Amino acid sequence: MITTLAFRHLLVKKRRSFLLLLGYGLGVGVMIVLLSVGAAMLSQSRDVALVGGGEVTVLPQGIDIEAMRTGGVSGMFFGIDRARFLTRQLLGGPRHAGLVRAVSPAIENKLVYLGFRGKTIAARAGGEIPSRASALGAGIRLLQGEWADHAEDSAWIAPSSERLYHELDRFHLPSRPDSSWGEWHYFNIAAGPHEWWYVTYLVGGRVLRGRWGGQLLLSHRKPDGQYDRYTASYPAEAVRLDTTRADLAIGENSVRQRGGIYSLTARAAGPAGSVTLDLRLVPEPNRYFPPVDLREGEYISGYVVPALSARASGRICVGVSCTVLSKAPAYHDHNWGVWRNVTWDWGAARGRDFSLLYGAVYAPDDTLFASASGAPRIFVALVDSLGVRQILRARSIAYAGTHAESSRSGVRAPASFRFLAAREEDSVVVTGRIADFQASGMTAAGMNRSFLQMRGSFTLEGRVTGERVRDEGEGFFETYVGREK
Repeated sequence: MITTLAFRHLLVKKRRSFLLLLGYGLGVGVMIVLLSVGAAMLSQSRDVALVGGGEVTVLPQGIDIEAMRTGGVSGMFFGIDRARFLTRQLLGGPRHAGLVRAVSPAIENKLVYLGFRGKTIAARAGGEIPSRASALGAGIRLLQGEWADHAEDSAWIAPSSERLYHELDRFHLPSRPDSSWGEWHYFNIAAGPHEWWYVTYLVGGRVLRGRWGGQLLLSHRKPDGQYDRYTASYPAEAVRLDTTRADLAIGENSVRQRGGIYSLTARAAGPAGSVTLDLRLVPEPNRYFPPVDLREGEYISGYVVPALSARASGRICVGVSCTVLSKAPAYHDHNWGVWRNVTWDWGAARGRDFSLLYGAVYAPDDTLFASASGAPRIFVALVDSLGVRQILRARSIAYAGTHAESSRSGVRAPASFRFLAAREEDSVVVTGRIADFQASGMTAAGMNRSFLQMRGSFTLEGRVTGERVRDEGEGFFETYVGREK
């Protein structure tokens, strides 16, 4: 009886019956899809090729997730540049301490080759830091033995101040001999509102063939606006450097880092007499920029800023006249690479809230590190007391005007500069005004140029990480200009 009634209802109420059947079919279809997705998720959760634990997985931008999971070409060699900096500061630093509970770096199923008794064996290997993996709920289940952090694991995550600055500030060896190879520690110290020092400990030459040496360079901008220069040169036998430490000795001149504090000693001579320097430089916490090594053919340009903002104390003596410094504003960076006819734009400044750092390197043909599509080549970093706030890019720096003191040096130094830097929704406009400059003549790429070391003020306005910002302060800036005939 029920079956007969059902079929008669279908025949009498055709439209209603069709809608009911359609709804039932859609419901069944949706259920099948959901069950399929659930089965796929369950299968993937058991896949040993996937990293487990945590709530967010960080991967290089643009990587093919499926190819990485299955061992495809895009997943074979991928890595995250400056992973230590990312772990310690950008993700795991104090800025996001209230949001990020733990950061766990991991290497998962990387292809390695083991050599043993003349045989090569392909294998898969991985690595992680036990305490961090456990904090993410991805710790391994031990059947036997111990799985705990080694001293090197702890140092990788949270190094001591001494280890951190040695790691950032270590020296390098060129991959091949090149007479234009150079590497140096650079410091600038503001001894007063109108007085400052540029100090460079430089090594360079054909290091791998023994034809190299070291040089100490000091420039003193005196309160009256005049500049004095001092130098001291030494052969390779008098130079001691370390590829695992920041320490450097050039004759009796040295840079030594212990406990996160730099000790500087220097002695040099110039037309104005002799100078001796004995300083302690203390970097401000978190105000550093990690090593960046750019390579393009035979050109290598490496750069790191261990102390974007620091304080210097000690004594600088010119002849018998000594100046005692106490927590004077200071800056320190470290450069290495091939510098044959290379030029650059660079600046480092300190405002009320931000430390500003920008720079770009150019080869003789002006195409090094520049994209053929005209993409921005100048990096701009904004750093505050919690570390790097944002990294942006600028296309070019517009220099304008002629400085009033240009006639005394025979160069047309700019009076100001301006650039726009952006990253996705963030953008800032930086405007600088040059108060003073020092010009050093040089010959590069078949034309006369002058290297300008400038000091002045800056203003910064825009939006950073979704917030309106405005800041101003003082800093040092560098560029190259053609010499006037």
